[in-house]
Amino acid sequence: MDIHSLLEQLEPVIGFFGDHPYVQALIVLVISLAVANLVAALISKVFLRLAKRTSSSLDNRLIQLLHQPLFWTVVVVGTLAAVYLLELSPAIDDVAKAVAGTILVVLWSLFILRTLRLILRRLSARAGGHSLVRNQTLPLFDNLLFIIVLVMAVYFIFGSWGVDMTAWLASAGIAGIAIGFAAKDTLSNLFAGVFIMADAPYKIGDYIVLESGQRGMVTHIGIRSTRLLTRGDVEITIPNAIIGNTSIVNESGGPYEKFRIVVRVGVAYGTDVDLVRRILSEIAESDDGLCKDPEPRVRFRSFGESSLDFELLGWVEKPELRGRIIDSLNTTVYKRFNEEGIEIPFAKRDLYIKEMPDRL
Repeated sequence: MDIHSLLEQLEPVIGFFGDHPYVQALIVLVISLAVANLVAALISKVFLRLAKRTSSSLDNRLIQLLHQPLFWTVVVVGTLAAVYLLELSPAIDDVAKAVAGTILVVLWSLFILRTLRLILRRLSARAGGHSLVRNQTLPLFDNLLFIIVLVMAVYFIFGSWGVDMTAWLASAGIAGIAIGFAAKDTLSNLFAGVFIMADAPYKIGDYIVLESGQRGMVTHIGIRSTRLLTRGDVEITIPNAIIGNTSIVNESGGPYEKFRIVVRVGVAYGTDVDLVRRILSEIAESDDGLCKDPEPRVRFRSFGESSLDFELLGWVEKPELRGRIIDSLNTTVYKRFNEEGIEIPFAKRDLYIKEMPDRL
């Protein structure tokens, strides 16, 4: 920012009030506040009203975000010009310029970050299943944007204070190599987290089953780890490197979130199979926990060693309902079979004593 050229342009105005530096500095501050309020009024009363006439609300939000950095930019520049007018010392002028530069970098970095995040969320809300930016990958891009904006802000802040970044960048490269060797497990988790967010094998709220048999609802997908909440309300934290190298069964995946349950039951040989099929169908239709679409179905699967094996197939709205619905169906099946006199065979063992041992 060229403060001297700005002061030259304001010379006809501030010279009208005399040559006293403190008076001139005060006049510059007053002018800067007036201009800042004028800019704020233009944004809120003119541009924002024009933006509200459009069908999209994105431009409204962008103009609202622009209000704060513009207002404070004018105030900071005016304050810096007032400090220059006081002619205190070159060292104080340099410190004031560095402080003003730091404030401006922070203000506009926050504006850029908020604007990019707003655009990302809009893209995510309108994204299709194969879009690059969607709900599953939104945290990844969010974190990347934060890191990029933070690095650039630090670079410009250091530059405003006259710090040479060349040596710092070289030191950071050497330190990065050392940290990479020392924290290879952490880095593997970080990279696995990036790929999980990009590939999106599951999302928050899905029920997944790992190769180890652990099953639960995904409650958090982070850069380093994924958290599962089991049906026993126990939270499991799993490093992303482990998840990235194992097979995952997503019970909430597929064309819909509905989950199929199976109730297996055997009946004695000689039982009327049509009667068994009808009873199982009636039980499925009367249970409110089963979905009507797809409709439940009954299958006669096999001739077992001591039973005719049937399966009652149905779908529940979410995987976490599986245990409660199976319990309800098993209870109803047992009661109805007892009422209808249908035998459910079970394993029996007959013991034959060939001869009694002689008494001693």
